[in-house]
Amino acid sequence: MRIDSRAALLIAAVAALAACTDKAPPPKAAPPEVTVVTVQAKNLRYFYEQVGQAAGFRETEVRARVSGILLKRLYREGQEVKEGDPLFQVDPEPYKAALDQARGALRQQEAAVARAKNDLERIEPLFKENAVSRKDYDDARSAFESAAAAVDAAGAKVKEAELNLGYTLVRAPIAGIASKETRSEGSLVATSGDASLLTTIAQLDPLYVNFSYSESEKLAYEDAIKAGRMAAPTTKRVEARAKLADGRDFAGIGYVDFADSRVDPKTGTIRARAEFPNPKGEILPGQFVRVAIDVGTFTNALAVPERAITQQQATRLVLVVNDRNVVEPRPVTLGMRLGGEVLVYAGVRPGDRVIVDGLFKARPGTEVKPVPLAEGAAPGKGPAQPREAAKPASAKK
Repeated sequence: MRIDSRAALLIAAVAALAACTDKAPPPKAAPPEVTVVTVQAKNLRYFYEQVGQAAGFRETEVRARVSGILLKRLYREGQEVKEGDPLFQVDPEPYKAALDQARGALRQQEAAVARAKNDLERIEPLFKENAVSRKDYDDARSAFESAAAAVDAAGAKVKEAELNLGYTLVRAPIAGIASKETRSEGSLVATSGDASLLTTIAQLDPLYVNFSYSESEKLAYEDAIKAGRMAAPTTKRVEARAKLADGRDFAGIGYVDFADSRVDPKTGTIRARAEFPNPKGEILPGQFVRVAIDVGTFTNALAVPERAITQQQATRLVLVVNDRNVVEPRPVTLGMRLGGEVLVYAGVRPGDRVIVDGLFKARPGTEVKPVPLAEGAAPGKGPAQPREAAKPASAKK
């Protein structure tokens, strides 16, 4: 009996020791959370954005048309002037004297033509009666015609002198904002070279914004149109919008009125221009703005945020969460970037859940817990914000 009791105690001790040494299996880790967006087909208006520089609708150099001493500036620098407003006064006295001299010469010629006319009238009846020779008659007629021509020449000199006297008062050739004077009062101005430049006037309403686009962007746009992925604007006038340097949107809506027919060989870009209304003068010539051009609408487009794109060597990938919440890598073919999103031409389908946040936790073949991207959260940052359109035809109004 004592042996059986000892055996029982030994067995119990071994069982207790085994119970103490065995560990419970660790609990299964919860799948990591990732943020996903559901890919949906939609129409997106594409606004091509580029930095542009403003220029006056008309920019005119005000130059002296006569030489002389600049007596006075008659306008306030930087202020608006109207067409025909006086801007500068050049010393008119020499030109007044030249006009008086031209008028005196004209009166002399008028007296000479009157004398020649009287001589011709006296000799004509004598010539008819053969009282004078043919030569005397021809000389009298020639003298009269020469005197008449001299009167015309003297009259032209008077007109020239009057014009020169009028040019001493320099007037604004166009309406706009007059710039700083380039010649101060008392300076000698001339009619050629830099010595003739007095100031410049820029017309600010409307206003031009010059910009350019690359040859590759032009080809990509044309390929999208040909492939049917994009619908071009249906109106003849292409809409343009501008954003000021402080980020504010310019209120006026402009239109593209020029696109060059050649590529600049130095820069590889094509020049273009948009015209904007500028009644308040918010944009000044030379100012840099960001211009957005409505070039069309991507129809039934699939787009994902830029941060969802990963790269493996030369292959671009997105990570998709399948219906079993397992991560699948998908090679994709990408298109243009639109406001933090990238168009996807191949690799994803409508309804696919693409991971945008938590990529480092999402390994291919592992299970994850997908969380939808919060409504209203920005998909990413980029230069051009796409706008959803109901129909391609409504891409531009």
